Amino acid sequence: MDQQLTFADSEFSNKRRQTRKEKFLGRMDKLIPWARLEAVIEPHYPKVGNGRRPYPLSTMLRIHCMQQWYNLSDPAMEDALYEIASMRLFAGLSLDKAIPDHSTILKFRHLLEQHGLARQIFEEVNHWLSEAGVLLKEGSLIDATIIEAPSSTKNKAGERDPEMHQTKKGNEWHFGMKAHMVLMREPESPTVS
Repeated sequence: MDQQLTFADSEFSNKRRQTRKEKFLGRMDKLIPWARLEAVIEPHYPKVGNGRRPYPLSTMLRIHCMQQWYNLSDPAMEDALYEIASMRLFAGLSLDKAIPDHSTILKFRHLLEQHGLARQIFEEVNHWLSEAGVLLKEGSLIDATIIEAPSSTKNKAGERDPEMHQTKKGNEWHFGMKAHMVLMREPESPTVS
């Protein structure tokens, strides 16, 4: 994405160390077939001249992707665009111009849902990966973590809860309960109400 940088954004891009978020967004910028995904959405995207001038499609698609990757609500995504320079630059935005507000982000998501575009984007990425020799199956990637509890936690019978376990992580022992979290999932089909 070609963009003009403000002094603050320029200062940010010249710092010595890249954060994990910057590295991840840099990889996604190079890896994802943006033009192919935009081509799926473009026929449904608002055109200039029909009301308020829309943000560039590439900007809104990148915002939508970041919102999914970082599990952010619409207001949280808007805040992140103001607060996190790497996310703003990834979306092709700058603080000297308007930043999409949460209602604009919501409308873009509703546009994708209304036309079933999330599934089409998923299929386009799957097709692109298969061309590269990689096959992506539908499903979820799940991570487990431990919710810590005091080791003296006992139930009414004076026994420890059978759901609680002790495990070693590194050189430290932990006592608690496993929690499983979905980190990535296939886009859901829109619900008709």
